[in-house]
Amino acid sequence: MNTTTLDSRRLQAARARVQWLARLLDNAIGIPGTRIRLGWDALIGLIPGVGDALGVLLGGLILFEAARVKAPPALLARMGGNLALDAVLGVVPLLGDVLDVAFKANARNAQLLVAHLDRLELRKPRRAWLGYLLVAGVLAMTLLAFYGVWMLLVGLWG
Repeated sequence: MNTTTLDSRRLQAARARVQWLARLLDNAIGIPGTRIRLGWDALIGLIPGVGDALGVLLGGLILFEAARVKAPPALLARMGGNLALDAVLGVVPLLGDVLDVAFKANARNAQLLVAHLDRLELRKPRRAWLGYLLVAGVLAMTLLAFYGVWMLLVGLWG
């Protein structure tokens, strides 16, 4: 088996993992009688304090997969921005949960990555550690922002 076949299989496997995870997190459950779909991200987001943080970590797996396939830093930053926005919206009690169902950051990120993989031509490999570093930074900043907003809300209503 040549390198091109291995790379193609690796990219197809990454595409399948990302699409499966996005479907699970954002569109797994249909509400009967409506066209509304929600996923585990919205459901675990209902758990005060830890739900939204867990949702960010699970959504971070899509970012991690993007770094594994050496997506460009601009794409990783855009995906990280979607995840950060989802985290900040999720902090607002009840309204944040409704917005989480509407925004679907994980599905957006999966679409961005799949579109990139569709355009991808085999070329000189990128430095993978730059992507991993960017993903770690985005996740850390998102979790810190989430913690800061949470502490602000606790201070206001605590």
